[in-house]
Amino acid sequence: MQVYEAPLRDMKFVIHELHQDDGFGNLEALEEFSPDLVDAVLEEAAKVAQEVLLPLNRSGDMEGCTLENGVVRTPKGFREAYEMFRDGGWCALASDAEWGGQGLPEAVNKMTEEMICSANLSFSLYPGLTHGGTTAIEAYASDDLKRFYLPKMVSGEWSGTMCLTEPHCGTDLGMLRTKAVPQEDGSYKLSGAKIFISAGEHDLTPNIIHLVLARLPDAPAGVKGISLFLVPKYLPKEDGTPGPSNGVSVAAIEHKMGLKASATCQLNFDDSTGWLVGKPNKGMEAMFKMMNTERVSVGVQGLGVGEAAYQSAVWYAKERLQGRSLSGVKNPNGPADPIIVHPDVRRMLMTMRAYNEGCRALGGWVSRALDAEKHATDPEVKQRAEDFIALMTPVVKALFTDLGHESANIAVQVYGGHGYIAESGVEQYARDARIAMIYEGTNGIQALDLVGRKMPAHMGRYLRSFFHPVSQFVDANKGDAQFKPMIEALEKAFGALQLSTATIAQKGMKDPEEAGAAATDYLRLTGLVAMAYCFAKSALIARDRLGEGSEDAGFYKAKLATAQFYFDRILPQATAAFLAIKAGKASMMALEDAAF
Repeated sequence: MQVYEAPLRDMKFVIHELHQDDGFGNLEALEEFSPDLVDAVLEEAAKVAQEVLLPLNRSGDMEGCTLENGVVRTPKGFREAYEMFRDGGWCALASDAEWGGQGLPEAVNKMTEEMICSANLSFSLYPGLTHGGTTAIEAYASDDLKRFYLPKMVSGEWSGTMCLTEPHCGTDLGMLRTKAVPQEDGSYKLSGAKIFISAGEHDLTPNIIHLVLARLPDAPAGVKGISLFLVPKYLPKEDGTPGPSNGVSVAAIEHKMGLKASATCQLNFDDSTGWLVGKPNKGMEAMFKMMNTERVSVGVQGLGVGEAAYQSAVWYAKERLQGRSLSGVKNPNGPADPIIVHPDVRRMLMTMRAYNEGCRALGGWVSRALDAEKHATDPEVKQRAEDFIALMTPVVKALFTDLGHESANIAVQVYGGHGYIAESGVEQYARDARIAMIYEGTNGIQALDLVGRKMPAHMGRYLRSFFHPVSQFVDANKGDAQFKPMIEALEKAFGALQLSTATIAQKGMKDPEEAGAAATDYLRLTGLVAMAYCFAKSALIARDRLGEGSEDAGFYKAKLATAQFYFDRILPQATAAFLAIKAGKASMMALEDAAF
């Protein structure tokens, strides 16, 4: 059974308590968003997620999207849900007021995204991709394009996509073939084919604005010759209403293992009119503005599915009667005890819980940096925020989606045979979560980005934005008698991360394959240490609140228990990652290609 209630208490803890000393300070531009206002927004978002989107999740998966006569139809109820979502202002939550947005903090926006993803991941892609598109347009498009397109996209009246992948090239975009031919009026004519385009065609909005990567006739080879273009599905009239078709057609919708209510399309551009976004042959710079926004959001998708899977598993574990407790009968009036009494079921549930709370805490820290990057007036604070975002974006994307998929699979295991059949609803979570490890750059690509670009950038400056707070926290709390084992475990894992950094830097300079071989383990190690830092901070705060006699003692006791489980049962993975990194590439690269 798909069960979901927004974890508002933990979200409020992360926003209001956990990261108040994150070094980014109070942001004057966001002072109007008081805790009461933030809480009210989160509570209303929870109602939308639970009451409107969750009931459409399984039915949307069963019905899927359909293509008929070049038109894609979303499942029953999606249009009405989208209209309510748009009219409620949810599409415009974090966008700038200049374009009709509400300008709320990203820390609030990301929590709202999590709720939407938990309730209905397929639905989340339609407004989510539009928001990513607006970031690229706002940063790089001409003033005329901004004035004409941003208000309708920010409001959700029009939606957006990103069109990168082609049938013959995925991550290696230097091979793309879509062409853009300049016209006398300053526009361009685009021709080519794109695949795997999420929300590429649907019936939720009257127009869809595609951001398309293409080559100019005189473009250099490779990624240095890629430009970005804005291409509407329908050419708008002067009054902003959709006009004639713009040569954008749907060749097919992809038949996927999951996300069946999200239309993933193969698109053809046939002399489609578009306008340049940014400078010629600098399209990757503009597209990465959108992609990096989306990568953090994809990480939140992993967290969202993980939370929904966890809650569904807890519900089942309390309902399902099977066997007797090893410590004595717990349900004497029934034929068996609920399976939640069994240690191995507890192991699974606590693992999911720790993954979710750890990701939410780390995601909240990154969200605070996103707000500081945008609103901080102190140049040093802004730079530190930019560095931290650059370092943590691949970690959030890859780690959160890895753990979200793992949680979804654990939920299937908790349900046993009932988890493997569609009626339970949890097998959908496993299918839906799987794509998040692939799109917006596979998790292996994220790891390569971390060790190849982010780790050595500016002589390690990005790393300092993370290493310094952890080091300062460890030094400041070594003397805490109650939490000495926890702080020592954090210090040990942090030391392993520092040694791994030095090992990769040293070996990678001589042999790039050594860095590549270590990349995935290094990303996991970085994420494990970051979550350990967040859990240690959470434990100290919880201890203090309990000492103050908080009325919410149950929440803080549970936070302490989850933190302890993380340090006991999950953080030891850091040692395995460190040993794998030390082992190097030798056994990984030993076989000749033909031997596989």
